[in-house]
Amino acid sequence: MNRTLDAEAIEAGIQELARQIRATLGDEPIALVGIRSRGDEVAERLCRVLSEDDPDLMLGVLDISLYRDDYEHLHENPQLQGSEIDFEIEATRIVLVDDVLFTGRTIRAALDALCDYGRPGRIELAVLIDRGHREMPIQADFVGIRLETSRHDHVYVSLEGTDGEDKIEIKPA
Repeated sequence: MNRTLDAEAIEAGIQELARQIRATLGDEPIALVGIRSRGDEVAERLCRVLSEDDPDLMLGVLDISLYRDDYEHLHENPQLQGSEIDFEIEATRIVLVDDVLFTGRTIRAALDALCDYGRPGRIELAVLIDRGHREMPIQADFVGIRLETSRHDHVYVSLEGTDGEDKIEIKPA
């Protein structure tokens, strides 16, 4: 049976992420780095909420296309969109942001890509949705929505800026 979460659920997930991150804000510089595509939009939304508390909050975008380990499973070549990290990450607290945490492979690729920019002081992970079923020992520090799914379910995230609407669909395999 298909399940759908609406724009209200997505907004509640963003607010929950912001609440959790806000609780850990200190004096150290912090940067949100969103993973293309959709993690960048989640990071932008988080930045709007959190910049009320931290006007010096930095925002970046990370393209992991060349770091993926699943080229042979893709139906087409990855489309390079480029990263946008225009701040020094050395000794900076980085909160890596993605839309869905599933197997952990995207995050592994993002860690590799991010470390090519230098050595952050700390890297934490914020995800809008954690659906479980890891293949790698990667866990989120901040989670907006926890979904119970089967390993073979499909979770489709649509976001207003990228897709024209906010919606999460969970479809059985």
